[in-house]
Amino acid sequence: MYDVIVVGTRVAGSPLAMLLARQGHRVLAVDRASFPSDTPSTHYIHQAGLGFLKSWGLLDTVVATGCPPIRHLNFTYTDIEIPGMADPSADGIDAVYCPRRTVLDKILVDAAGESGAEVIEGFTVTGLLRDGDRVAGIRGRVGEGPEQEFRAKLVVGADGSNSLVAKEVGAATYEGSPAACFVYYSYYEGVDWGMHHRTGFGEQQFASWPTNDGLALVAVMRKRDRFRDFRTDPDAGVQEIVEQIDPEIGARLRETGKRVEPFRPMLYPDNYRRQSFGPGWALVGDAGYHKDPFTGWGITDAFKYGQLLADLVHESLSGARPFEETLPEYQRERDAQSASTYELTQSISELTLTPYYDSVFRAASRSEHYSKKFFGLIAGLYPPDKFFGEAELTALYEEVDFPVADRHVVNTGVSA
Repeated sequence: MYDVIVVGTRVAGSPLAMLLARQGHRVLAVDRASFPSDTPSTHYIHQAGLGFLKSWGLLDTVVATGCPPIRHLNFTYTDIEIPGMADPSADGIDAVYCPRRTVLDKILVDAAGESGAEVIEGFTVTGLLRDGDRVAGIRGRVGEGPEQEFRAKLVVGADGSNSLVAKEVGAATYEGSPAACFVYYSYYEGVDWGMHHRTGFGEQQFASWPTNDGLALVAVMRKRDRFRDFRTDPDAGVQEIVEQIDPEIGARLRETGKRVEPFRPMLYPDNYRRQSFGPGWALVGDAGYHKDPFTGWGITDAFKYGQLLADLVHESLSGARPFEETLPEYQRERDAQSASTYELTQSISELTLTPYYDSVFRAASRSEHYSKKFFGLIAGLYPPDKFFGEAELTALYEEVDFPVADRHVVNTGVSA
């Protein structure tokens, strides 16, 4: 009998298993994959996410893999350019990192095992066990082996957007919106541009950042209705998008860039929040909450809300409060803390800006100190209610002498 079974051991499940095991709880973590292995990802870990790795004692391990630090960011949206970097975080983190998932996930899985969690790789969950209306465990098998059953006080689905746990418990979606774009990405040699996140006219975007082994990830985005045409020649499509958005970088890509791995095409799931708790079960990571990858917050949010869930589950397992109190609190806190990021991501991932965001970002680009705040917002270090506060925006518009007719201090949600 385990205290907790975690289904899925990537960036949400492994930290949860690790943290609970460190508290002395008996944890089983299973995944149908074996590690190291890859999975579609932005790779991007914001300073706030790196703060969790540091607090868990794992940041130095990630840095030691040779993943290069990024200390200057280039963000553009149509003709708005905001270069810079957030100030160091309170714990001294002055860079961001974009490790390969083959590297990061292996570190996290190993940390869970070293912390005392029992980890079974290559384990496919075939169903949940129940006692009445309460989830009581899992059944499944390793490869073609015999079916096994394991029981626990709590089963947590950390098994992604197509979560089997979510399907088995009938977790309903209570907030959502259609995904806007498709993504193609791969890894390139000969690309030394640094970090770029550039959205051009014509509803298209490219991003690039350095990762392990001297490679750079290069990704492009377009609206989903253009996916069929793009996939006929993605190399030409990537070159076209980069050249149209930034001709200089496009020329460098053509002259020195060499794709060294197959493309990863992705039609991302819709944005959603699912019911993430019930009798004997909970959901974490993309299993319970997903948003467009545009802002690169998937890994950082997986860390943040994995830590939140671990803290609250520990309260229940230690007898301080029952699961009937802590699990609803987990969902409430996750939704409250992620609300501004969720709304911002949904808006700007459409590859067009509402008049509100256009005015805010355009004014911010003209102010050095407000640009710092912008990157602090993106990094998870500066509070959204301050960045988008009416008084703060009013002061910003005055500082940069922004045209009065174009000033927006309240987000009305009206599309551009």
